[in-house]
Amino acid sequence: MDHVVTLIAAPAALERALVDRVEAALAAAGARVGAADWLAEGEACDLPFDGLDPLRAGALARNALEGAPVDLGVVARAGRRKRLLVADMESTIIAEEMLDELAARLGIAAQVAPITAQAMNGELDFAEALRARVGLLAGQPASLLEEMAAGLTLNPGARTLVQTLRAQGVVTALVSGGFTCFTEPVGAACGFDRRQANRLVIEDGRLTGEVAAPILDRAAKRQALEALAAETGLELEASCAVGDGANDLDLISAAGLGVGYRPKAALRRAADVAVDHGDLTALLYLQGYRKAEFKD
Repeated sequence: MDHVVTLIAAPAALERALVDRVEAALAAAGARVGAADWLAEGEACDLPFDGLDPLRAGALARNALEGAPVDLGVVARAGRRKRLLVADMESTIIAEEMLDELAARLGIAAQVAPITAQAMNGELDFAEALRARVGLLAGQPASLLEEMAAGLTLNPGARTLVQTLRAQGVVTALVSGGFTCFTEPVGAACGFDRRQANRLVIEDGRLTGEVAAPILDRAAKRQALEALAAETGLELEASCAVGDGANDLDLISAAGLGVGYRPKAALRRAADVAVDHGDLTALLYLQGYRKAEFKD
């Protein structure tokens, strides 16, 4: 069968009755549906099918779920397991938006958080918004960055995602519009092969309020994906990307499997799949991995 509907929920939240409803909806529309294949009992299940347009299959499956807290993806079975992962960091691999966290620490959250929100929703130019926020940090001690890095929170499933893919020989890259002082410890904690980010300018132990050029923005994220694919001899179709905001639009659109993790509206429209309920291991289930294959 050519395609598969993958249903993903939090542990023990995916009931067999929901899978049966989706199967019935696809069959009623004329699809030939294969046997349900549980990738993880109560958590993730595949329904292979053919004879139905994938977009229509996705719409029918969503209607059949009737608002249940289940993530849903429709993917081609050919080339399902990707060979390259490129991930955003903030609000994706980690829970925080670090400029917002820094601003809260310094008591200037009211000035910074609205700019972050507008940038992530695609309402402001990313580079312009980045410079404006970083400018407010001028004069702060560089030691503050180390203190903030120590409090970073990996989102559930982040390390398992990276470690499982690396065990299968997949190249993994953390590509962030944030800063190297945070991507380095996060990349090391998860095990990413590559890390790319912006660099804050520091002089005499203090932040100057500037970001070193060139700024890694929306276009640069896609360029990073293309460069990594070329370097590893892969087509873009063999790549998976995950992010949450407008700065990830070009990256997500270019990848063979583009996933929005708790995505903002601008990204949700472009992503192949939105993960709203499961954790980051949803990216593994979407590629057909079984929970028994997961690595920590």
